[in-house]
Formats: sequence, structure tokens, C-alpha cells
Amino acid sequence: MNYEPTEAFARECDEADTLAIFRERFHLPRRVNGDPVIYFAGNSLGLQPKAVRAGVEQELADWANLGVDGHFRGATPWYSYHEVFRESAARLVGASPREVVMMNTLTVNLHLMMVSFFRPSSERNRVMMEYPAFPSDTYAITSQLHVHGLDPKDALIAVRPRDGAHLLSTEDILSEIERQSGRLALVLFGGVNYYTGQAYDIRAITEAAHRVGAVAGFDLAHAAGNVLLSLHDWNVDFAVWCHYKYLNSGPGAVAGCFIHERHAENRNLPRFAGWWGNDPDTRFRMHLQAEFDPRASADGWQISNPPILSLAPVRASLDLFDEAGMPALRAKSERLTGYLMFLLDELPRGRFEVVTPREANRRGCQVSILVHDRPRALFDALHGEGVVCDFREPNVIRVAPVPLYNSFHEVWRFAQVLRRHVDAA
Repeated sequence: MNYEPTEAFARECDEADTLAIFRERFHLPRRVNGDPVIYFAGNSLGLQPKAVRAGVEQELADWANLGVDGHFRGATPWYSYHEVFRESAARLVGASPREVVMMNTLTVNLHLMMVSFFRPSSERNRVMMEYPAFPSDTYAITSQLHVHGLDPKDALIAVRPRDGAHLLSTEDILSEIERQSGRLALVLFGGVNYYTGQAYDIRAITEAAHRVGAVAGFDLAHAAGNVLLSLHDWNVDFAVWCHYKYLNSGPGAVAGCFIHERHAENRNLPRFAGWWGNDPDTRFRMHLQAEFDPRASADGWQISNPPILSLAPVRASLDLFDEAGMPALRAKSERLTGYLMFLLDELPRGRFEVVTPREANRRGCQVSILVHDRPRALFDALHGEGVVCDFREPNVIRVAPVPLYNSFHEVWRFAQVLRRHVDAA
């Protein structure tokens, strides 16, 4: 696409955008003067779909009017509520319906997956991750290593960019997997790096892990709802993600989990068990059944019954994704970020540099701007002019134009605000 630096061009792009109608389906935060902010923080917390309120109020009404009978007589019976997400979640991450389940929160699910898929032996006991990884992932992996009596200094392998580089090359990742070959038990990467916005080659990493006999798992917190995924076809062993970022389901939203069918149907795979993972046909036998009988699907990793009031927003959001379609959203996202990078290239570059990959297939919605001079002051100045993005220490401003509700004109306006402050520096 050939970009132009004019406001007229940005408005023309918006007029031609078939997804522009979805912007009206969200609540837009506003400034004191009533004008909408430029909200480029969907990689941290997505905006609220307007349909959320009605969805939550329906469950409140069923609770008020039906009490316990809401489990089976509600508008969407609570007993099987988690099942309404099978198809939409499968489309979102490229899975079969039996391979996905909505449950818990992301790091809880990460722990549950490591209980099943990190089974270290005396020879094969190392875990590999990217650097920098989101801190919660590091904490989770480190604590799992301690539980197994392993020293993270030896057992945790963090693959770092080459000296002077900000990004990891796929070649270096695959080379390190091969180098660790006989000692590697688990490769656990992000799908899109939270700091740089780099999208990793999930398929290639999975294939490399399997070649050396390791399990391949992924944290898709910054990938689900952002980039196109084909977890089943890529043969990924497991993946976890949250719904409060690109998936717009509210702070602390219920998370998602993928388990490849070759594992999901294995009832003998070790796991932490709870009654909601039990086969529904025998779930309520309680004291009559002493042995856990897991459902032969991703449902078999559930521990507790689903939190209905927290799942209602997830449903409202995934309905929008189904309506828009991930291929169309991804195509718009590539144009939005491409336009943003084009406009950034038009600015004086002494104060900042873009560390997100230039190639569209190596990035998602997020563009990370590394600021060399007074980064916090620049971030505060942007916020003061109604630009909502976020800051990551020590000096990165993350900007995420989201295709469901952001516009080309907002990208253009952001560049004008940034120019004023860069020129004034």
C-alpha cells in the first residue's frame, strides 16, 4: 500500500474501511472536554464493547429470577455456559472445538499446563523462553523449576537478541533449541513479544522443539485476537491467552487455553484435577465416585465451575470477532501499523527509534518506540494531549492501533502530536 502523509489520505482510508462500523460498537474513553481520546492501549486493556452490559445484566436477571435453577433454565444455562465458546474460540486460535476451553486466568492456566507438560527427568529438565519475556511467565516457570528441585540458573534458558539488536532472529531461536537438544524438556515462548511487538514464528519453533523431543507451549496474551493463528495445524502442544487485551473482555477477564487433541483426548495425562474437568455424565456422583474421570477434551483441565458474570463480557467480545473475521481484522491491522511506521519515518529520528519489525508478518498491532532522551517526559506529554498508550521501563512507549475500533485518522493525529513534541525537544 502506498501511503501519503496528509490528513486527507487518512480520511480517505477510513471512508474505504469496511470495518469502520465496529468503532461505534465500543465505549470510547473521553477527555475532560468530551472529545474521545486517541486510545492506543488495546494491547494492555481493550475497550468495552457496548453489548457487554446487556450480557451481564441478562445473567444478573437470571440469577435474581431463577436462583439455582439458572443452571439449567437460564437464557444460557450456566451448567454448560463454557461450551458456548467452543466454536468462536476455535476460530480465534485455529483449533478444533474440543481443543479449547475458557477457564481461570492466564498465569493459572500456564501453571496447569506445566503440571501436565513439564515432566522433567534427570537428563531432560530444561525450559527455554525468550528474553525479554513478560515477568509473570518468568515467575511461573521459575517457581515450577523450584517445585521440581531444579535451579533456574541451570534449567532456565533465555534466548537473547544478539549484541546491539532488539529482536530475536528465528535462526538464533532454532539454533539454540538444537544446541540444547538432549537436555530440553519444554520450549515456552510468547506468540508476540510484549516489549518489542515482535511476532515469533510459532510453527517453526514448534517443529524445532519436536525434532529434539521437547514440548512446545506458547503464551498468546499478545497474539490472540491480534495475529492469525493455526495452533492445531502447527501441531502446538498447548497455549494459553488472556481476554482483556486485544479481546476486550474487561480487567482480569477469564482466560483461554488450547490443548492439542492428541493430548486433550489422553485421559491418562497427569494434571491437577477438579470436579468441572470430570466427565459430565459422572460429575455429580460425588461420594459415589472416588476416582477422577477426566473429560476427553480440553474441558478435562477445568477445575472449578465457570464464573458466569466474568464470561458474559468474553461472549460479547467474541461475537464481534466472529462478525468481523480475523482475516479482515489482520489485513486492516497491517495497513494501520504500516501507516504508523510510514508517518514515524517522516519525523526527526534523533530522539527515538522503532524497535518493532518492519515486516508485517513479524509484528502485530503494537509498535514499540524506544525513546533515547527523556522517555517518561515524552510519554506524559502524549497523555496530556489525549493520547492513551503505555510505557515500559526503561524507555519504551508502546502504541497499538487496534483494527476493531481505531482509525487511520487517529494514527495521523498521533503522528502530529508526536511531531510537536519531538520538534520541541
